[in-house]
Amino acid sequence: MDEPLTILVAARDEEAVIGRTVATLRKAFPEAEVIVADDGSRDHTADAAERAGAIALRLPRRGKGQALSAAERAAPPGRLLLCDADLDGDLAGLVNGGGDLTVAAFAERVGGGFGITKRVARDLIEVLGGVPTREPLSGQRSLSSAARAACFPVAAGFGCEVRMTIDAARARLELREVELPLRHRPTGRDARGFLHRARQLRDAVYACGPLGVNFRGLRLPLVGWKVGVTNGPAVAAIAALGLADDLWSGQERGFRAHLRGGRTTGVLKLLGIPAVGLFATRRLSGALLVGLAANALNQLDTRPGRALKAYLVAALALDAPVGIAVLLLPYDLREMAMLGDAGSNALGGLVGLKSVERFTGRGRWVAIGALAGLTFLGERTSIGAWIERTPGVSWFDRLGRT
Repeated sequence: MDEPLTILVAARDEEAVIGRTVATLRKAFPEAEVIVADDGSRDHTADAAERAGAIALRLPRRGKGQALSAAERAAPPGRLLLCDADLDGDLAGLVNGGGDLTVAAFAERVGGGFGITKRVARDLIEVLGGVPTREPLSGQRSLSSAARAACFPVAAGFGCEVRMTIDAARARLELREVELPLRHRPTGRDARGFLHRARQLRDAVYACGPLGVNFRGLRLPLVGWKVGVTNGPAVAAIAALGLADDLWSGQERGFRAHLRGGRTTGVLKLLGIPAVGLFATRRLSGALLVGLAANALNQLDTRPGRALKAYLVAALALDAPVGIAVLLLPYDLREMAMLGDAGSNALGGLVGLKSVERFTGRGRWVAIGALAGLTFLGERTSIGAWIERTPGVSWFDRLGRT
């Protein structure tokens, strides 16, 4: 308890209440630093927070979990107290409640729906974390330094609390729930309330699935496997190989590193994806096109939207399906989800399969040569750096990115 305390508050469009919340927190914890992560507010939430004495981070709108992760990176070492922007009440009992992760349970329930989201969240935590909970969705949480290290960056959106509890349980940390006389703005049984709870349910389910950390340090759901679900068995097999790399890959990057590493998921992809191409096309050129195209899209998936944009350009030329890519693009650009290797490899494999259909024998070998050159270039230098310093290409690459 001698460690310094930092209070993190994620807020969006809370100008009316954030000043009171910050003032209450500063009065209760005068030595603590209060950081308000403004998640793309359309009002003056950040200004009101600063007037009340908080440090305000002005962020693009991405989601609650992303905002908390950004605030945690800005916080000094030590314990954390997480608090919702519309909270009314004293959290001293939470900080002094003991345990590595201590969660506030509201003494009195006000508003809410039919409890479906909460029941699903409880079940997910019990199945994946092995602990029963009363308030799985409570945003009022105290974390020790050990819990902070185990839980951050937190999962995206409203799934952050559910995955936080699972991560702490898997790390064998002490979890406690403390009942406190707290109040916050209730959500009712109206269209707005049901929409909010539907988002909570969606985010909680995604938070318990495969996650990846992007270049900015945000922990996002990996949704690229959906490409495999919608585009036939060959693409599904490539997506499965990519998902294995997402879940179990090491630090190896590039062909040479994987080959030196021996039995890695990268080697599995190196052999497996061309094998899928050979089986699907019955041609050596098909195996090479599928393998090289899958690797090319994977090389480009280093910034939000980059691989999807490249796929859409190729899809227009090859008459490849674009529906799933169009659906995923806004979430990828806004850093609310990631393709991962499952998605980028599957999209590249789809480009390769369509190339076999569209090109003649000579055309296929020209495409193979171009993709092999791109692969060699990616092994020797940074394709991303070239994209970012090339006029026109860099503009298209940044288009739509927050």
